[in-house]
Amino acid sequence: MARTKIFKSGNANAVRFPASFAVEPGMLVEVREEQGRWIVEALPPEPRKIDISGFAGKAPWLKPLPPELREFEERPSTVARRNERGDA
Repeated sequence: MARTKIFKSGNANAVRFPASFAVEPGMLVEVREEQGRWIVEALPPEPRKIDISGFAGKAPWLKPLPPELREFEERPSTVARRNERGDA
């Protein structure tokens, strides 16, 4: 249990958490009110995403495949399943 004051931060009210609480800067929390009490719960971190915007210029010799090279042979299992069903 700890006591802290609500303070003004820009146009919002804010609360400082004591260092003894396991709170990291940038951590996402959910705040809700239940029966006159404020509940603050940590949310799971969002999955990290990789920014690939800078990769496009790294290999200028790579070109998209033309449509005729994007077609592949069917898998033998797919052909066998079609033949079993009589769809051939």
